[in-house]
Amino acid sequence: VQLVESGGGLVQAGGSLRLSCAASGFSFSTYVMSWYRQAPGKERELVAGRTSTSGRTNYADSVKGRFTISRDNAKNTVYLQMNSLKSEDTAVYYCRALGSRNVYWGQGTQVTVSS
Repeated sequence: VQLVESGGGLVQAGGSLRLSCAASGFSFSTYVMSWYRQAPGKERELVAGRTSTSGRTNYADSVKGRFTISRDNAKNTVYLQMNSLKSEDTAVYYCRALGSRNVYWGQGTQVTVSS
């Protein structure tokens, strides 16, 4: 099983980034896919999630209207489009796959927003 995040980097406040998480080794389309983040000295928090079939999404209040989670089951990939980035969005972003019996995490990708 692998979850490989990419797309992080350094961006100025107000800018955009698109994170990708490529999955392999499990039945991607049946898993709920989510993005979490963890800033230095803080607990890991849910950013956005998307169900496997219904397409329902949920977002942290702090990112609503700015971030969009999407998934491509044909490519086994989940995305996080991040717009209007703020300095408080700086964190390591993790991809998570949640199934009926298993949960998998990626290694994380750093996002740094300079003000």
